[in-house]
Amino acid sequence: MVGPVIATFGSQEQKDRFLPATANLDIWWCQGFSEPDAGSDLASLRTQAVLDGDEWVVNGQKTWTTLGQYADWIFALVRTEPDAPKKQMGISFLVIDMLTPGISVRPIQLIDGGHEVNEVFFDNVRVPADQIIGERGKGWTIAKFLLGNERVGVAPVGTIKRALSDAKKHAGTTKSGRGTLLDEPLIALRFVELETQLAALELTVLRVAANSHGDKPEPASSILKLRGSQLQQDVFEFSADIAGPASLQWSQPDDTDLEAWTALATPTYLNFRKASIYGGSNEVQRSIIASGILGLKG
Repeated sequence: MVGPVIATFGSQEQKDRFLPATANLDIWWCQGFSEPDAGSDLASLRTQAVLDGDEWVVNGQKTWTTLGQYADWIFALVRTEPDAPKKQMGISFLVIDMLTPGISVRPIQLIDGGHEVNEVFFDNVRVPADQIIGERGKGWTIAKFLLGNERVGVAPVGTIKRALSDAKKHAGTTKSGRGTLLDEPLIALRFVELETQLAALELTVLRVAANSHGDKPEPASSILKLRGSQLQQDVFEFSADIAGPASLQWSQPDDTDLEAWTALATPTYLNFRKASIYGGSNEVQRSIIASGILGLKG
């Protein structure tokens, strides 16, 4: 997500510093966008950065920071002009070393029991002034560019294909009546429906990629985010249905005769309920589609 931002809006020095290391996985990034009172309404963010000489002093909080406990750097939206006339104005895009004094990370446990997301706190964190990407106060433009790319990634065709292929394999080995679940007409029909929808999603991804250009987000990326997250959830829900009651045993004993995949079915299904929220909730995407594609006025 941050690579294209630096490549498009960063200085040559920033490109040389960050892009090769990011491509080589020498730098792991996390995203500092959402806040407790600024999720889907991201422009309401309150984390503030004040210029003090040749450093920004950052104070505030980010939340739902995925894999922040492992990240080397965070790219964050901060408010640098609190008196700007509109809340979308006066926001800047900073990149910050996670080892900088004043940064603390607190885990959030998810419904599946995992530690994937975090709260990140900034307490008088001093950031070199040259770590602002793009123009001061133009962070909202950069955020829209980044989110357009992120929404395409939230429709991971390859991941969904693999999950659906695994589900079909499991259905083909799960006994039902005189055959397997795959022999059940309603199960077979559900596979056909999901495979057809996935093919349509893949074609839409290619179409969006072909039409994307410059630093402007492609509005159709909202369609991908909306439909991709729904389809991903549908596939994981189907997998849990195939596992049936066996999916309720999340922690299997050593002497179980249950297949190992069944223990993952329900936690995975629960984990991916978030897909319709991150990257801009699906309700927000419907508004973008209405105005940016259909030309409807609110």
